[in-house]
Amino acid sequence: MSDPAQHAGDTPLYPIREVSRLTGVNSVTLRAWERRYGLIKPQRTPKGHRLYAREDIERVEQILQWLNRGVPVSQVRELLDRPEASEAPMADASDWPGQRAQLVTAVEALDLARLETLYAQSLSLYPVPVCIAELWAPTVQALEERWGERLGDTLQRLSLEAFLRTRIGTRLLHANALAPGPVLLMVPLPDDPGTLWRLLAALAASDCGYRVELLDSALPFGEMPLAVEALGASGVLMAGSHAGRSDLVRRQLPRLAEQLEVPLALCGPVARIREADLEESRVAVLGDDLGQAMTQLSALLPLTRLPRLPLTT
Repeated sequence: MSDPAQHAGDTPLYPIREVSRLTGVNSVTLRAWERRYGLIKPQRTPKGHRLYAREDIERVEQILQWLNRGVPVSQVRELLDRPEASEAPMADASDWPGQRAQLVTAVEALDLARLETLYAQSLSLYPVPVCIAELWAPTVQALEERWGERLGDTLQRLSLEAFLRTRIGTRLLHANALAPGPVLLMVPLPDDPGTLWRLLAALAASDCGYRVELLDSALPFGEMPLAVEALGASGVLMAGSHAGRSDLVRRQLPRLAEQLEVPLALCGPVARIREADLEESRVAVLGDDLGQAMTQLSALLPLTRLPRLPLTT
């Protein structure tokens, strides 16, 4: 931890990077909360750098409590400024269904400009785990339930995959250069079209502090030990959206887990569907809730700390 500065009364002041590390909120979001909504008011150095007091950090934590309960960021200031509001009430989460509906509409209309706006807005105003849990994962699930053999379904899916691959790939590139955590190798399951879940899982893992090496295509299982060694990976995470072939899940995955010298984990809908089939194996089944999956992953691949790095969206 960097040493905080001091001001009158010897009260410590913290730079924005340290506040990001302490609270898990990246600096882009902290600046947006300050500029757009007036939620926090840090002090400034003569050169204009932000410095946060302990009271500011506590306020950030209060903001997170409201957001995690579904309150739109535009309504948080009013709630924070109520002296009688000592406890968060049950929040009206209508903002999230509205944002999900907008996102679905943008994908179905192939409106990439609107998609860009919604993506940037969500990740600049809310922490990554909240964005995934409340917006992106439910939207992907809703879209996958709609997509079938209708004309245009494949085009919608491929367009969204290409969009997220570019944006999330850019975040991974910058985050990997700064992340202190172990290397996590992420590969798709053979014959599984779960690219969207893999991208969201990569975003979640990177936000935790892992250095994510993301492969676009399935790797032959016989080459997986070589990939682990060459990339210096401390673990392998697979994500899938379908049940997968029975022989793959019941025989090949457990055999691969035995061959690897690092943990092998599985997340996404396939993990929920095939949990019973893998119960007696060494494959760590993390489920399809990506927030809980990251908590379980941290037990397999411990992190010395869990910073949220200041990244652009």
